[in-house]
Amino acid sequence: METITHTMQHDHRRCDDLFVSAEELIANKQWDEGGNTFRNFQNALEHHFRMEEQVLFPEFEKQSGSTAGPTQVMRSEHEQMRELVSDMAAAVELQNQDDYLGLSETLLIMMQQHNAKEENILYPMTDQVLAPQLPDLLGRLDQVD
Repeated sequence: METITHTMQHDHRRCDDLFVSAEELIANKQWDEGGNTFRNFQNALEHHFRMEEQVLFPEFEKQSGSTAGPTQVMRSEHEQMRELVSDMAAAVELQNQDDYLGLSETLLIMMQQHNAKEENILYPMTDQVLAPQLPDLLGRLDQVD
């Protein structure tokens, strides 16, 4: 059976793969392909955040009655990552490899910590709390653009 944990972990891996590809291309100064791959990563990451912020988190908060817990922390970390990604986009535009790779290292650490919290704590909690509406919820996650 499909779960929130499985679905969202799979999406984390998709974002991670794009992130690694962009970093490798930019490290090799392949700016055109690296820039395109970075934009694909940026779009994938933002889509992932929207799935959480528009569907998963509000539903979890509604069912659990808690808005001050893990979802608040995740939203705050999303904002920090958005700022880093924005700075990385500027570095891509300027073809500033040093800035990009430095920001990339920071983002990698942040994403690893963030994903671990989601995959080991938050997603399993959502699978439990939202079990009765799982098929509907997975469908709604699929529809986020």
